Amino acid sequence: MLTEPLAAAIAEAEKIIADAPHVRTEQDLIEGYDYLAGSIRASVQTAWAYDRDFPYFTLSTGPYTKMGLDNPDTLYFNANVREDREYVVTGTRGTTADLSFQVLNGDYTPVEVPDSVTAFDDRDIPIAADGSFEIRFGPAKPDPEPGYFVLGPGSSMLVVREVYSDWATERRGTIQLRCAGTTGQAPPAPTRTAMEKRYGVTGKILLSRLRTFLAFPKWFYLNLPANTMTEPRSTPGGLPTQYSSAGHYELADDEVMIVTVPRSDAPYQGIQLGSPWYVSLDYVHRQTSLTADQARVDPDGRMRFVISERDPGLANWLERTGHDRGYVQIRWQRLSRELTAADGPEVEVVKFGELAERLPFHEEARVTPEEWAQRIAARQAAVAARMLG
Repeated sequence: MLTEPLAAAIAEAEKIIADAPHVRTEQDLIEGYDYLAGSIRASVQTAWAYDRDFPYFTLSTGPYTKMGLDNPDTLYFNANVREDREYVVTGTRGTTADLSFQVLNGDYTPVEVPDSVTAFDDRDIPIAADGSFEIRFGPAKPDPEPGYFVLGPGSSMLVVREVYSDWATERRGTIQLRCAGTTGQAPPAPTRTAMEKRYGVTGKILLSRLRTFLAFPKWFYLNLPANTMTEPRSTPGGLPTQYSSAGHYELADDEVMIVTVPRSDAPYQGIQLGSPWYVSLDYVHRQTSLTADQARVDPDGRMRFVISERDPGLANWLERTGHDRGYVQIRWQRLSRELTAADGPEVEVVKFGELAERLPFHEEARVTPEEWAQRIAARQAAVAARMLG
């Protein structure tokens, strides 16, 4: 059968999910099968959007298609490219906090992160008064015009990240991609051989995706003591204007993790929780992430986030949603300076009943159940508007 390679890969993928080392409970397994469904969708999309002569951007993550501790505040677009062709990217700059571009050499695998050939944000591109822009990626050439970026040896993927800080007011821009040598032409009609290849490629992408992002936590998180976070450091993967602080938590139901961090001068600063599957928790219907614009900033200029299962009635509560283990990450983006330990988080674990005495602005930070419902309603509306463009 034409689909047999994909069917076999899905069966193998289900075994990878069932045998994952972190699976302890039925909830872990159910979430793994949900993660598998999103991974299948993403792998099919990737395989069918692989034509590098007639490329287009695909939205690689979303509420139901997650991977790699996806940032709830980011729209991720990617397209396949080849180093010997020239590509034209046109669009309009929205009002989001950050817009960045990155060219990768290779792909993520279970043993390595792909090299970043080039990476920059929209401060490095010419943008017209009306917000429109046109930039080009292609082979090296003498005296390139402004807005021309070289596709170095091995360049294979163009990734664009559009990052929100204020979900309620910021609006996404537009972006399109074309191969300069194929404008006005059409790709060849699909053949049976091409379909066979794509089903086979889909299966390989699926298995690589699952194995890769199950290995990621071992590299960047699990070698750290539980309930700690690192100092700010340049984010692995080659984005020069992004720093992050990483950690993982393990909490009993009567324990709370307090993360205190200064409100920085970066246009984007956000914190999020992730499940043991190394994906974001439900960020649409639950408050499992906050940006600096969404969070309460105390009078001393610090944000105090409370990670717990029980509702503390506080504005900066991050919901564990039944996960006694998981990941915590803070990101700073569009930086204009290096960050130091003073910019990073302080972490402590206390008993739930000790919160009032451990938080210096506890009473001022309280919210009512009605106010909390309004916060969740705003998240639901903002994500729906964002995904619909």
